[in-house]
This record gives sequence, structure tokens and C-alpha cells, in this order.
Amino acid sequence: AVIEGDQETSRDADRIRQMGVQAVQINTGPGCHLDAHQVAHAAGDLDLSPGMLLVIENIGNLVCPALFDLGETARVVLFSVTEGEDKPLKYPRIFRDADLTLLTKSDLLPHLEFDRARAENSLRSVNPRGEILTLSARTGEGMDRWLSWLASRKESAKGIPDTPLFGAGP
Repeated sequence: AVIEGDQETSRDADRIRQMGVQAVQINTGPGCHLDAHQVAHAAGDLDLSPGMLLVIENIGNLVCPALFDLGETARVVLFSVTEGEDKPLKYPRIFRDADLTLLTKSDLLPHLEFDRARAENSLRSVNPRGEILTLSARTGEGMDRWLSWLASRKESAKGIPDTPLFGAGP
């Protein structure tokens, strides 16, 4: 199940529902983040069975969402290779608090001047304990490791009542 946060439209939630996954859209209007109250209210609109994975996608920016606890048991940040290696240094809070950073769009690396080692060094400088996985939705690179990571987190979260398993940042 997914709780999707955006300022306007339900396009992402609509696409998720078309894949057969439960999704609730939260539109924040001028607000730049979700909060725990909104997430709890939206979760009430989902049919959540024990052990089900709940993904919370916060508003897509690297500043505001970092400051708010949504009750998630793990925090994942998406870091696109198209954004440059220095994003963790420019927006350290969201990367510092991440359990996992997904380095996305790796299929574009041959077309970019992106230094993966420099990006990982930037990440390690703000979060030495966080995990880093490289992904491509287009080629499937890293998806097996991402799914294994999710499965391990799901297993470790058993017995935690009424807690969203995981929150995703931009």
C-alpha cells in the first residue's frame, strides 16, 4: 500500500492504483511536506493487514520532508544521478537521517558527467552509517538488492504495532 504526497493532482496515486496497489493521495496545497497526522488519517483509508508493506512518499523536495517524523520505521531517500554529486552536501539533513539512499537512474550514467565515487563520498561524509544502493528502473539494475533490503526491513519490523514500515523521500 502507498500513501502518496504531492501539492496538487493525484497522478502518482492514480498510476499506482492502475498497477493494482492500494494508494491514498494527500494533496498539501502550498504545504511542502506531509505530517504524522495526515499519514495516520490516510492510513485509515487503506486496508492494511499485518505484515503489509506501507510506503509513504513525501513531497518531492530535499528540505522540508527531512524535518518531520511520520512514524516510519525506515527512511529512504532517492538521489538521482541527474542531480549531481553534491546534493548530499547541499541538503545534508535528509541524507543524514536516511537508513538507505537509492542512487537512481543509473542507466543514464554513460550520458552524464557524474562521478559515482564522489557522490558516495559526499553521502558518507554526511551519513557514514547509511546504506547506498544503485538502481535503474529502466534496466532493472539493483532491483534485486532493493527488494531484498525491503524484505529484510519488513522482517525486522514484525511485532511493531500500527507503525508504517517505511517512508520515502524525494
